[in-house]
Amino acid sequence: MVHGMRAGLWLAAAFIVVGGVMAAEPMPHGAGARAVRPMGEPHPGPRGYQRVTEPHGWDARPATVDRGSYQHNFQAARSFRIGPYHRPAGWTAHRWGYGEILPRAYWAAPYLLADYWLFALEVPPAGYEWVRDGSDALLVNTTTGEILQVEYGVFA
Repeated sequence: MVHGMRAGLWLAAAFIVVGGVMAAEPMPHGAGARAVRPMGEPHPGPRGYQRVTEPHGWDARPATVDRGSYQHNFQAARSFRIGPYHRPAGWTAHRWGYGEILPRAYWAAPYLLADYWLFALEVPPAGYEWVRDGSDALLVNTTTGEILQVEYGVFA
């Protein structure tokens, strides 16, 4: 009886091994599941296009600030469309001018214009950043919040 059980176990193990090997072999094309067709041909991307890169000297910030040369409220020569603007919660629209103090909520990370050069804005001096407020760009002192320069209508 023990000999018959052993033979049965060996036979069962052989079936399992052979069945596993057969299942691992690839099925011939068209057999079983439907073959997946590609949805389109690969696209190499645009030709002759170069990604916009930072201009030479974009990060060479002036170490000193000549306040007289910056203290202006300008009308932008051109407007850019970059998406919706959401002012900080609890604040209403205000037309800012140089010399005013911008509340800290406005010069938080979501409003900073790190890529200011894309919007034809000057390189900010050390300690200053460009900030978006509605359609305007404000040059703000990052320590005090004082507005040094305003470009009205930069954003459409």
